[in-house]
Amino acid sequence: MGFTTVEVSLHNPEKPAECRAVNLLADSGAMYSIIPRQILDDLRIKPRWRRKFSLANGQKIERDGSGALYRIGEYEGHAPVIFGEEGDHPILGVTALEAMGLQVDPVSQELKPTELLLL
Repeated sequence: MGFTTVEVSLHNPEKPAECRAVNLLADSGAMYSIIPRQILDDLRIKPRWRRKFSLANGQKIERDGSGALYRIGEYEGHAPVIFGEEGDHPILGVTALEAMGLQVDPVSQELKPTELLLL
């Protein structure tokens, strides 16, 4: 299976005109998106909380988090964002993908609209 890298327009949700295009690995196995702290600082997105996370190797880390507006083409949505630190890989997580109504097609490795259910 290959990797899906996409260009995402990341916006400050309080000032949507402030935006930046970033290339992110779409990872449907990651819950949250990780964006380098410098990019979030440039967009004036402020940390609103700090949480503990477990990594796949069992290591425990703490990271700051907030919210962001994500856009890919005509799709957009608000979702949490984690302030990446040195060594963290920029990732587009499943919460942002779902907020935009998108999913990774495992065959084509491209993003496609998902069926949205209200249950």
